[in-house]
Amino acid sequence: MVRERDRPRLWRAAFAVIGWAALALQYLLLAGPADGWAVVTRTVQYFSFFTILTNILVALALTGPLLKPTRPLARWTASPAFRAAVTTYILIVGVVYHFMIAPYWRPEGLTLGVNLVLHYVMPVAFLLDWLWFTPKGDLRWGDPVTWLAFPLGYGLWTTAQGVLVGRQPYWFADFGASSWTSASITYGLLLGLNLIMGWGIVAIDRAAKMSRQLG
Repeated sequence: MVRERDRPRLWRAAFAVIGWAALALQYLLLAGPADGWAVVTRTVQYFSFFTILTNILVALALTGPLLKPTRPLARWTASPAFRAAVTTYILIVGVVYHFMIAPYWRPEGLTLGVNLVLHYVMPVAFLLDWLWFTPKGDLRWGDPVTWLAFPLGYGLWTTAQGVLVGRQPYWFADFGASSWTSASITYGLLLGLNLIMGWGIVAIDRAAKMSRQLG
């Protein structure tokens, strides 16, 4: 019988292993048998995906609570605002993949399995982690605005690397294949989706706090 206080650690340990393993396998599948400059190019390409960067944040957020509370990673990932922000980002990963990428892409074999983990399993797992195990009541309505720093930074990074290597990771935000106006509008809509999703997270947080006070 698993004690209630041990459930968060077991949950986070299990999905931390799954998350890190999926990220490592995805790198091996993308980098493939290559050497020299090809390895560098493919490594840059690997870190140009919002899915990869966000799943790294998720894996860190799951790993941090397993460490001693005095460790820097443990302190960083313990913040309710950080965990809520990561929840927002990973939900964006799942939603965008499901509606904007999955209908046009049919991976097979190991690639299919890894994509299912990174785009579906980890978003659901971390959302449940936030709902079940993260303390509620500290979030503010302005927090989702500050959480935009990560997707904004990502937009600048992926645009820069796209210009350098001539390839963007996502067709719907490719400044080379489409007009800058079209790609900028797409980025704007995705930032808006981040805000809406973030406010939804804050609403749940405040509702949980109100329920606790009334109870």
